[in-house]
Amino acid sequence: MEMIQESDIKLLFSEQDIQSKIKEIANTINTTYGKDSLYVISVLKGSVMFTVDLVKHLKMPVRMEFIRLSSYGSNYTSSGKVNAVDITLPDLNGKNVLIVEDIIDTGHTAKFLLDFIKLNFKTKSLRFCSLLDKKEKRQVDIDADIYGFDIDDKFLVGYGLDFEEYYRNIPYIGYV
Repeated sequence: MEMIQESDIKLLFSEQDIQSKIKEIANTINTTYGKDSLYVISVLKGSVMFTVDLVKHLKMPVRMEFIRLSSYGSNYTSSGKVNAVDITLPDLNGKNVLIVEDIIDTGHTAKFLLDFIKLNFKTKSLRFCSLLDKKEKRQVDIDADIYGFDIDDKFLVGYGLDFEEYYRNIPYIGYV
């Protein structure tokens, strides 16, 4: 595939839009969990920016964990097959767990991860949080418990979202 240029990227959500939405999401999480401690599982690499900005606004004790899954490869669309690159987790039995993702589209990654945790742990609670929700691409029956923006079927880059590992560092979210 040909390399895209930053000039080809059209603004969808500004840095200010994103930060405002993150504060709303954090308020929901703070209300949901109160002072109970929380394990936040960030799905690398895409959700790292969102996770870091989100946890800054959380009021409860937070433990951050990072896992790596992949379903895109070098393509514009999800392959539908989830590759568990690194899914090493601590003992989550009896813990409040919040999975944090950048985007939920086909739902395969979300389902894989939720099923994996349910199979291996008896958590106190398990919720899925995504900054972006692309419902029209859903291929499995799953929804985010908490999400920021509904989006149309566009290929997105910026704020952690990439094209062939580039453009994650753009502070806004745009589409090609």
